[in-house]
Amino acid sequence: MDLRLRLLESFRATGSDGVSYKVMAYERLARDASFADDEHWEPTGQAEYRLADGRFVDVKRDGEMCIAGTTVVLSPDQVRATA
Repeated sequence: MDLRLRLLESFRATGSDGVSYKVMAYERLARDASFADDEHWEPTGQAEYRLADGRFVDVKRDGEMCIAGTTVVLSPDQVRATA
């Protein structure tokens, strides 16, 4: 199955290691084979998260985020409103 990723959002998060990371959320798309061209893609209903450097981020059911393969837990930075 051919897959593509479409960027949904990106945000800053601070790791339990004290480092600031850019996290990007992507929607997985699959090619719709019922069309003759390669330009029709449909959402699969799955999302994936990655760091800006390409490493995967695991998201647990409770929303906790960890850098895959590590013990680093990520906490999204609070957005501050500007007046």
